[in-house]
Amino acid sequence: MLRNFQHISGIIVRNLRKTMAVSQAEIQSPGSSKNPKLKAVPDVEIDKNGKFKYILIKVHDPSKEREFKHIVRGTAKAAFHGDIFDEVTPAIEEAGLDCECLGGGRIHHDTSKKKIEIFGYSQGYGQANHSITARILSKKYRDYDNITWNNDGY
Repeated sequence: MLRNFQHISGIIVRNLRKTMAVSQAEIQSPGSSKNPKLKAVPDVEIDKNGKFKYILIKVHDPSKEREFKHIVRGTAKAAFHGDIFDEVTPAIEEAGLDCECLGGGRIHHDTSKKKIEIFGYSQGYGQANHSITARILSKKYRDYDNITWNNDGY
């Protein structure tokens, strides 16, 4: 069963009858799910717990016009948002793909409460579209009832 979401003041609430403000077409192109190179790149790689920096990345296949998908990467090991991008870029390029950082922020991930909060911005890349990040995370963490975002804080 496909799940839809309701977007209320930056809070994603699971609801089977409502839709979220971010469309699937904003997260990935229609052909990306059939592209083996794009399919091989995980949508989400973030720390299991804690508060950490994250970036939203657009990955695209230069050999297939207009095929792309967004991915989320985050870790407490990164002193700067750029450290995350520097870590991710080589593997993406080795797979024959291109990528660009669309912005960043912070994530507070609490596995025990099944809660994720997305907020803030990157001084180097600017603020990511947290609603896109929330939608991507909600696909991976389907059993979480509380995935929120706001544009406050650093």
